[in-house]
Amino acid sequence: CWLLFSNEVPEHPCVSPVSNQVFERRLIEKYIAENGTDPMNGQPLSEEQLVDIKVAHPIRPKAPSATSIPAILKSLQDEWDAVMLHSFTLRQQLQTTRQELSHALYQHDAACRVIARLTKEVTAAREALATLKPQAGLVAPQAVPASQPGAGGEPMEISEQVGMTPEIIQKLQDKATILTTERKKRGKTVPEDLVRAEDLGKYRQVASHAGLHSASVPGILSLDLCPSDTNKVLTGGADKNVVVFDKNEEQIVATLKGHTKKVTSVIYHPSQSVVFSASPDTTIRVWSVTGGNCVQVVRAHEAGVTGLSLHATGDYLLSSSEDQYWAFSDIQTGRVLTKVTDESAGCALTCAQFHPDGLIFGTGTADSQIKIWDLKERTNVANFPGHSGPVTSIAFSENGYYLATGAQDSSLKLWDLRKLKNFKTITLDNNYEVKSLVFDQSGTYLAVGGSDIRVYICKQWSEVLNFTDHTGLVTGVAFGENARFLTSTAMDRSLKFYSL
Repeated sequence: CWLLFSNEVPEHPCVSPVSNQVFERRLIEKYIAENGTDPMNGQPLSEEQLVDIKVAHPIRPKAPSATSIPAILKSLQDEWDAVMLHSFTLRQQLQTTRQELSHALYQHDAACRVIARLTKEVTAAREALATLKPQAGLVAPQAVPASQPGAGGEPMEISEQVGMTPEIIQKLQDKATILTTERKKRGKTVPEDLVRAEDLGKYRQVASHAGLHSASVPGILSLDLCPSDTNKVLTGGADKNVVVFDKNEEQIVATLKGHTKKVTSVIYHPSQSVVFSASPDTTIRVWSVTGGNCVQVVRAHEAGVTGLSLHATGDYLLSSSEDQYWAFSDIQTGRVLTKVTDESAGCALTCAQFHPDGLIFGTGTADSQIKIWDLKERTNVANFPGHSGPVTSIAFSENGYYLATGAQDSSLKLWDLRKLKNFKTITLDNNYEVKSLVFDQSGTYLAVGGSDIRVYICKQWSEVLNFTDHTGLVTGVAFGENARFLTSTAMDRSLKFYSL
């Protein structure tokens, strides 16, 4: 009776009490749902009336084609052929996959070799820049004659531009080679006598001197220490004077007068009793400390001089100016050797600093750019954008790898010269003004002067000191030998010392 519905053995048989016939439950339920009657006699029937039959799992009858021995053999042969064909197809696919994998591994190995070679070349190129061997310039410089000498009885007032001779370039290269070799010998070792960070954190103000510069025009604008004797302090003031001060004797050694405007940059020569100063009056002056007089005036610029840096040889000065030029001058003769601008930028330079090895240097601009220059080629080899205000100070670490920059955006940025990128930004308080940046001689600490004084330990870049003793804007900070003391100047006309 179930054959009536499906012509198959029912999987779930049930009996209709109305007609006593056996049906497949699935089919009879569907029929009842549509008609409500027994399909055999038409009598009313509901799903509740159906009675399940408990039977062993039914075995479906074999198809007629599988009931004879020849038919079974034929079926087995077909199945075997299908298995063999599938096995052959899988072997073919396996072989193809092996070949593709082998090719991919070969390509991967070749790519790894190329990447390794390129990485090595990139690292070598970055090392070359970091060790003052940049290979190519990005912006062609424009060299122009320096300004003509001004009239008046200034001593040895020279502005003739004589150019970078092969002898000068060789001298710069030889000095850079010596310094690079010395740096590699030192490696990453920290001087044994260097003050430790935990001791540095205990520093307090131990002395304050307010009588170095005139009280009528208050403000000390620049600071430097003699590298060979850090007890000798050099300051430049808003009163147009340059002052040499002895820390141990606590007295003024010399007051040098000659600038017609405030003194914004000062440098103490490392091995001679000579100091340098620059001013918005467009002049750079060379002074004899022992004679107390100006021995040379270099007029390298048409506008105010904004930055000053002494080359590692001790024979050349780098200067930057609002006239958009940087100049390289010989301090022995007072002559301007070369003078260059970035014509594409058209922006005033705000500061300048030599790399420790002296073959490259950095300049800051009024439009927030930091530019790295190759001195020998006189080309701009790298630019560091990122600040949002005029750059106020830049400082290279003694290790030759790090550059610290500050600007009028209340931030301090650290740059890696090997990778040519900013790897750390220290955001300072709102409206914090960065005026001075300096690394200690070992490159272990970085001091920041501005709204206050802060000292950071390099690599961790964590703050270990913070002084707020000045009542005016801090304009200069400097470390004594092995960071045994810290000194600062400010617009409050005071020179302060900090130590244990």
